[in-house]
Amino acid sequence: MLKNAFAGQAERPTEKQLAAALGTADVLWKSLITDLRRDLNLDAEEWNSSSIRAGWSLRLQLKKRNIVYLAPSTGSFLASFALGDKAVAEARRRKLPAGVHKIIDQAKRYAEGTAVRVEVHTAQDANVVKTLAKIKIEN
Repeated sequence: MLKNAFAGQAERPTEKQLAAALGTADVLWKSLITDLRRDLNLDAEEWNSSSIRAGWSLRLQLKKRNIVYLAPSTGSFLASFALGDKAVAEARRRKLPAGVHKIIDQAKRYAEGTAVRVEVHTAQDANVVKTLAKIKIEN
């Protein structure tokens, strides 16, 4: 699991700090957010931290419904979802990379849903996040 780039930091990261931590993944981060807003009509985002030790993440929402959390790491980032049973079943039916199916199959199930976490290092990884976000919204 990726380490949050802002673990131990009390204040929300600035754009400059975020870009520095993400490095070349900053382009992926920005384009993913832009694409999700445009294609899925996501209408809200909020930085939050459950604890200083855990670090910071950006929560993207649609009509106050949490869709995905993006947690910056060094040179990459983590996308986290809480998928309901219908969304998990739909994700299993989709043609996704084998590694993603393995992540879904091994994910822990909580009251909020199945905790699916995808590391984003490449444009292909970002496309998986877009697909899962769409599945979540539709299910």
